[in-house]
Amino acid sequence: MAVKILVPATSANVGAGFDALGLALSLHNTVTMEEWDKLDIMASDGSLVPTGTSNLIYRSAKAVYEQLGKPIKGLRIRQENPIPMARGLGSSSACIVAGILGANALLGNPLTKRQMLTLATSIEGHPDNVAPAMLGGFVSSVFDEGQVFTARKEINEELAFAAFIPNFKLFTEKARAALPKTVDRRDAVYNLSRAALATAAFCDGDYELLRVATKDALHQQYRLPLIPGGERVFEIAWDLGAYAVYISGAGPTIMAVVHRDNCEFFEKAEEALLEQPETMAFSLRRMLADNTGAVVE
Repeated sequence: MAVKILVPATSANVGAGFDALGLALSLHNTVTMEEWDKLDIMASDGSLVPTGTSNLIYRSAKAVYEQLGKPIKGLRIRQENPIPMARGLGSSSACIVAGILGANALLGNPLTKRQMLTLATSIEGHPDNVAPAMLGGFVSSVFDEGQVFTARKEINEELAFAAFIPNFKLFTEKARAALPKTVDRRDAVYNLSRAALATAAFCDGDYELLRVATKDALHQQYRLPLIPGGERVFEIAWDLGAYAVYISGAGPTIMAVVHRDNCEFFEKAEEALLEQPETMAFSLRRMLADNTGAVVE
């Protein structure tokens, strides 16, 4: 028996919600998985992926078998990876969620959503990407005493997301290394208040609040220098009237939240990217929200 898993891209932090907030987007990786007499991994879209035991989908699936005390001889995995890797759009979380959901389905679905989320978080290290990848929508997550707790809200269909995706990678390890070891209490309060306001804005549909709510004092100022042209992309998006602009996850993608019908934003943003050499490395992709999350077929 083979199972097919579709997992959405995600955009974590949403400004001030460092390691806690995330949302799902209309770009999906697809994985097919079945039990096999050996390990057989291939990307059907030609992308370069590990084909041995270091493959993240396999490692995540194996973790399910081990948690349930089930033997695993091998798996046959085929993956398609439209979500760009190391760009702050949840490519690793998509692999983790696909591996866990696929293995759980092959074993008869013994794990609950919370158990799977907790396992995914233990692999990823934080729930801000894996939670929306699994659940869809806008998700606030907490990892407490070995379990993940989430609150989820569907994202209004009137919103669109403008992903400014550069042609270079930024690995999470490097982006995290740029952060200070300690934070000032004033900065902590600054972010706590804005993360709460961002959550309320998505829940109430008051998107004008996002301009203030997505401001950040904990990570963006340290990561933006790692993204050549990033400051100018922020300026472009703000000047064109975005509700919010923030570094997606650890970067280097910069995300803007706009009204779905604002076609002029995308037209003018693409023109502006071509005006200066520092922003020519960015391409613009229009995405909508994914309120469904990962699906197993």
